[in-house]
Amino acid sequence: MATVTRENIGKLHDKISVKMTKEDYMPSFEKSLKQYAKQANVPGFRKGMVPAGMVRKMYGPSIFGEEVFRSAGKHLEEYIIAEKLNIFAQPMVLPPSESMKLDMNNPGEADFEFEIGIKPDFEIAPLKNKTSLTRYKIDVSDKMLEDEVERIRRRYGKVEDQETVQVKDNIIYAQYELCDANGTVAEDSKPVEDTVLLEKLPAALQEKLMGMKAGDTLVFKPSEIASGDELNSFMKDPLKQEASAADTTFKFTLTKVGLLIARELDAELFAQVFPNDDIADEAAFKERLKVELSKEFTRIANERLQNEIYELLVHQTPIELPVAFLKRWMKEGQEKPRSEADVEKEFPSFDHQLRWTLISDKLIIENGISVTKDDVINELKGRVLAYFGMENGDDAPWLDSYMQKVIKDDKTIDETYRRMIFDKLFQWLETQFEVAETTIDEEAFFKLPNAHDAHHHHH
Repeated sequence: MATVTRENIGKLHDKISVKMTKEDYMPSFEKSLKQYAKQANVPGFRKGMVPAGMVRKMYGPSIFGEEVFRSAGKHLEEYIIAEKLNIFAQPMVLPPSESMKLDMNNPGEADFEFEIGIKPDFEIAPLKNKTSLTRYKIDVSDKMLEDEVERIRRRYGKVEDQETVQVKDNIIYAQYELCDANGTVAEDSKPVEDTVLLEKLPAALQEKLMGMKAGDTLVFKPSEIASGDELNSFMKDPLKQEASAADTTFKFTLTKVGLLIARELDAELFAQVFPNDDIADEAAFKERLKVELSKEFTRIANERLQNEIYELLVHQTPIELPVAFLKRWMKEGQEKPRSEADVEKEFPSFDHQLRWTLISDKLIIENGISVTKDDVINELKGRVLAYFGMENGDDAPWLDSYMQKVIKDDKTIDETYRRMIFDKLFQWLETQFEVAETTIDEEAFFKLPNAHDAHHHHH
């Protein structure tokens, strides 16, 4: 009978040794060999008629190695179940000792050693301490509403051709090419086409373009017309160059000048923006817009609160982890081995995610938070109908066959399930904290430190 022993080699990090005699693995080796003989394809022999000795000679050694290792794994698994060990990932096999020789013609003792990382017991401290949190209600200011109206008027506006560049609202159609100081374009230069509002270009370039007409050109170095952030964003887009190319010379060709004529606020525009509503006048349009902005802000504020809870739980729940084991598992336990340097670089975010997985699993199990397959299907059905602008109960004969396809897509089902279970978890979590509501304006809200930075020092 195999003997299994366990010793501690680090924090939540144990070594399990499995010692086997030939009686532990020979019967299953002989059985596998017989099965293999029935299926082996050997030229010159009918299937299942290959002599046993020949099969043993040809395939024996590799089947033998597999069976010995499989037996060790089976004993290890039985031990883990019997001892109720809650482990991370899979056990990692240690390289066998030099003295262990696996020989099917001379079977003897076989010893294997495995390392395991044990999941810790922990208390979720922030839930005990009833930490107080803030839910922000972002105020839709008049200015924000006016900006949104303006954005919509421009978005649905039309462009009229112009003779020359004259105002900030001009639309500049241009191409950029690498060239020399005289404006001779490099042979291998690919022109970059760009269309942009004049006011989005670097200020110094805007001045140079004033009065230019289609066909006019300009030779410049990015570093001479912009600096700092303005230069960085100009290099990235439209120039599509690295920051290091700021001293290179470019040729700018103005291909066309347009002027954006913003749309009038009329019934036609209201119907285009909100096709399902009957909006008669500007006041009603702004009111409807305000509702949409509020919805979006509620979503953003909720996301912030959830993020806050997530970071608080991850950083303020003391969890001991078997770091040495986990790093070894990251390095060798995946399909593709990683280098030491990669493991060190990736470990902090792996550690952060792992803590969240442990915490969320514990909360979901202990509080009976669940989502059924029907819940998932109904959620997906609702999303499909909403996509087509329909509601539950509307006549949609095509829906059943469409849903049959969706249900077969494991990835969609799995992603929807995960999203729903975490939504439920966060809904429950929000009831576990003191949550105070505060009204805030948009600018102040977006200046708040993000939750990750706010809690990072608790680690």
